[in-house]
Amino acid sequence: MKHALVITALVGVVACGGNEAASASTTGGGAPTDGTPLARFADHDAGTVPGGPGAGARYGIGGGVDRKQLAAMDLDIGADGAELPTGRGTVAQGDALYKAQCAMCHGQKGEGMEPAFPRLLGRDPAAEGFKFATDPKLPHTIGNYWSHATTLFDYIKRAMPHTAPGSLTDDQTYALTAYLLAMDDVIADDATLDAASLRAVKMPYADRYVPDDRRPGPAK
Repeated sequence: MKHALVITALVGVVACGGNEAASASTTGGGAPTDGTPLARFADHDAGTVPGGPGAGARYGIGGGVDRKQLAAMDLDIGADGAELPTGRGTVAQGDALYKAQCAMCHGQKGEGMEPAFPRLLGRDPAAEGFKFATDPKLPHTIGNYWSHATTLFDYIKRAMPHTAPGSLTDDQTYALTAYLLAMDDVIADDATLDAASLRAVKMPYADRYVPDDRRPGPAK
């Protein structure tokens, strides 16, 4: 970006007929070496572009944050499941919900509809042991690849169904989570999930993931 601004500035000087541009020396990267100041992106006034509101003026886009709307969107669930809501759902309830709201895209048995909708269920014995590094074409499913059951709830609650993301109730999300985990042999077929029991579920290959323990450093 800086190089582009420098080039624009030099072209403007040449267009004005100034010999200064011809005599100004530059580095190989296009930056002047004779003390000519560089144009800075931080100094750019977007309001001065053609059709803009004018120098120093704002476009008037956006508005203040509505706390209720923000709270409604603050639904993410972390790996430890601390934010899981109250509610409960059974595998049987999830089975009915899946057939009604999920199978149209993900297939009747979670086999998916490639390439738009990848496979969800059906653990291939060849992929057991987390062998994806040696054969990336092995099917990745919930049971053989997902790291935390709690974040499965998180994804379903926020992003599903595809036609109406965020429309599922907490009970429905628990039920669908239970159904998917049971179908991939992670929990029992007659299980009921709530916040406590979902936090207790350990995915088969959770130990193959390394927690990201990076923390932001001091501001510079």
